[in-house]
Amino acid sequence: MGQLKKSLLVALLSFFCSYSIHAQQTVQFSQYVFNGLAVNPAYAGYREEWTGSLSYRMQWAGITGAPRTAVASFDGVTNNDEKRVGLGFIAINDQLGAQSTSSFYGNYAYRLQIDDDEERRLTFGIAFGVTQYGIDGTKLIAVDPNDVSVPTGSESKVYPDFRVGVYYSDPKFFIGASVLDMFSANRDQITTGDNYKILKQVRHLYLTGGAIFPLSEVFDLKPTFMIKEDFNGPTSLDLNTYLLINKAFWIGASYRTGVSLWKKNNLQKGLDKNNALAAIVEVFVSDRFRIGYSFDYSINALANYQQGSHEISLSLAFPRRDTRMLGIPKYF
Repeated sequence: MGQLKKSLLVALLSFFCSYSIHAQQTVQFSQYVFNGLAVNPAYAGYREEWTGSLSYRMQWAGITGAPRTAVASFDGVTNNDEKRVGLGFIAINDQLGAQSTSSFYGNYAYRLQIDDDEERRLTFGIAFGVTQYGIDGTKLIAVDPNDVSVPTGSESKVYPDFRVGVYYSDPKFFIGASVLDMFSANRDQITTGDNYKILKQVRHLYLTGGAIFPLSEVFDLKPTFMIKEDFNGPTSLDLNTYLLINKAFWIGASYRTGVSLWKKNNLQKGLDKNNALAAIVEVFVSDRFRIGYSFDYSINALANYQQGSHEISLSLAFPRRDTRMLGIPKYF
């Protein structure tokens, strides 16, 4: 069965890289709410302390060539008093079989204070960067050794890109919207050799939101959602619920599914909308250090061919120059 899965995946990748499908979904993270910069440039500076974050996702364990994604980010505010400007940097690497996509963005966010207590902010963000698309022909198996549509070595191309977003937050609620890969719609198919092509990212719209509900002195409830839309494939909806225990330990669950927001004539009829269930644990080891883990279990046709998806995340906040405590907890 393992060899069969490998052969099937290699065949699919060869098809993707050589023929008529030339776009791919952007990266997927179950713990998106703990690293908002990955999906919205307006998140830069939200925590008001310089914070470094790392995330790594191993999707569909047991399938050779399945997606492997790593993200590193660093963001904060430039002025501890006014806290109006947030800056951030994020690097993303995504591996899918022979395909690789690496991106780097610099993020700028302008944070409007809309109350006297500095508890509510409306933020506008923009990010500029570059994306490198690559393909490693040594990981592909050609049916015809002389097929020029399959590269014999590694090829890559670099393109500029930018992102935009808006983000509102207060002590108990947040909502944000963003558009990623803004330049991708203007690109033709990415050709690096005679006839072979590289999958490119497509433009994505994200809508995220959530709230915190105190249940007692010990427990808080935090439901969140994320809608991801690429205007071509099925719309994706993530529904998450977290229980915060003693302000230090999060335990949560997530359900990912497709939804029909409007009619898309290009989609195949009768597609299974169910995608995955996830269990998520987040631990604040200290006031400044957090570690998280999630496990996704597929509830679609892939369930019989892989052993789930694993994701780990870390974040570390660095002390501010002054010793004042932050005015409000940062639950998002």
